[in-house]
Amino acid sequence: MEQRRAEILKAAEKVFIEYGYERATMKHIMDAANVSRGGLYQYFSNKEAVFETILEEGLSLELDETLEMLKENATSYWDMLMKTIFGEGGEPDDEMDPLAPAKLEYFIIGRNDEHRRAYGKTRYNNGLSIYANIINDGQRNGEFSTRFDNEIVARSIIAFIDGLAVEDAMLSREDLKIKEQSILFVQYLKMALGISEHSSHGK
Repeated sequence: MEQRRAEILKAAEKVFIEYGYERATMKHIMDAANVSRGGLYQYFSNKEAVFETILEEGLSLELDETLEMLKENATSYWDMLMKTIFGEGGEPDDEMDPLAPAKLEYFIIGRNDEHRRAYGKTRYNNGLSIYANIINDGQRNGEFSTRFDNEIVARSIIAFIDGLAVEDAMLSREDLKIKEQSILFVQYLKMALGISEHSSHGK
């Protein structure tokens, strides 16, 4: 049953990427997962439940586990921050989360829905905690400047990523220039955290 549920979620994710949140239907998910109506409703009561499960499983590593994993694989707090923002390579690229447009639809169209607002706030605070903890640890360790509050820097990271996601839903990659904007944003972070070119390469 666990495997069947995982297969349904994998198929549903492709549906949400292709159709977006609003246009996707339970029928689309049934067809993509090759499952009967009864088979799908056995696991999920509606489209919202399917989508929230996908979002939750994307955040399935608890905050502490995420930070522990990063600490084990990172050579410095700067390296840890870059891996958290850009993934394992820790370098800006042209890739965006393919589910980002569907997530935006889910939260923006449902902004007056109390459940979605509460859910969105929880997700935001989880992300904020991860970035703020890394920055705070780097400041206490002396690697980062304390010129700016760790939480404000963390919020600016989320604002940058979310801003790109909004633009990515509307513009082509050529118009958006994700990699170029990300390289510039890294320079902003280096300035905000007092990181010199030498120290960010040397650690």
